[in-house]
Amino acid sequence: MAISANEQTLVLDSPSASSQRWRRRFGPDLDGYNFILPAAIIMICLVVYPFLLALYYSVSDKLIGHESHFVKPLWDNFLYIITVDDIFRQTLKNTLIFATVSVVLKMVFGLGAALLLQRAARLKRFFRGSILIPFIAPTGLTTLGWWLIFDPTYSHINWVLANVWPLSLFGLGPYQWLGNPTLALISVILVNFWRGMPFFAITLFAGLMSIPEQLYEAADTDGATTARKFWHITLPLLRPVMAVVILFSTIFTLADFNIVFVLTRGGPMNSTHLFATYSFTVGILNHEIGLGAAISLFLFPILLLVVIFQLRMVRKDADYGG
Repeated sequence: MAISANEQTLVLDSPSASSQRWRRRFGPDLDGYNFILPAAIIMICLVVYPFLLALYYSVSDKLIGHESHFVKPLWDNFLYIITVDDIFRQTLKNTLIFATVSVVLKMVFGLGAALLLQRAARLKRFFRGSILIPFIAPTGLTTLGWWLIFDPTYSHINWVLANVWPLSLFGLGPYQWLGNPTLALISVILVNFWRGMPFFAITLFAGLMSIPEQLYEAADTDGATTARKFWHITLPLLRPVMAVVILFSTIFTLADFNIVFVLTRGGPMNSTHLFATYSFTVGILNHEIGLGAAISLFLFPILLLVVIFQLRMVRKDADYGG
């Protein structure tokens, strides 16, 4: 039976024919686009849009409850916080010290914990699970616990220094852990280290487990000491994992908010303000959204430099390994 021209047109224009032409044009990649579409929508709504909004606010005079207008020149907010705002310069110094010391401590002790986990024969499952508790526990609750530890009235640390032998012989304390600028910065670094070190330990432990045992056996045959095996086998093969974990930890540490806000709220005397807490104070508490957005965006070039440096290290290690 012959098919008329109208019927042919209906067949060609049917949904199935259209989908087939669409699939032929885009090929097998169409399924991939469908899979990433939900994640892309979430990223646009929760990352791209807030970032673009922050860019707009950073070049405006936005105040809470008021209309916003572009400032002239557009970089006026950035110029103000760089040249006039002394607290911002203190915040920049605090952030660099906080991030550098915290990441170095987490790297050193995390690697040590990973090596201990690798060698733990008894109760290894217990230790591998319990070391994650600081990392998976709610930040607000654990930080409140640390606040009680540092509180001058109920401080467990001051009690130990005053009553436990032989520390009591030295007459140490009581200290204002959160009332002294230097001790307050040390305290927030300590809490960040305590919370983030398990992330290093577990990730580096996974990297250690991926190193072939035959390499250590060959080194033993050649009479290599434990130190030489660590420097010439363990560390070189762990470098890609270390680069990635340092990258993520640096990003999380630079953007830390909860620990500092719960313990000190940036005080005393702005000695513990980070970019996140100071931008929140200026933008939300002081209602100056424009300046707060400009302060928060100063974190972007720092993170960008860290990401570029770490990715270059990862690529270099990958090329070396290849």
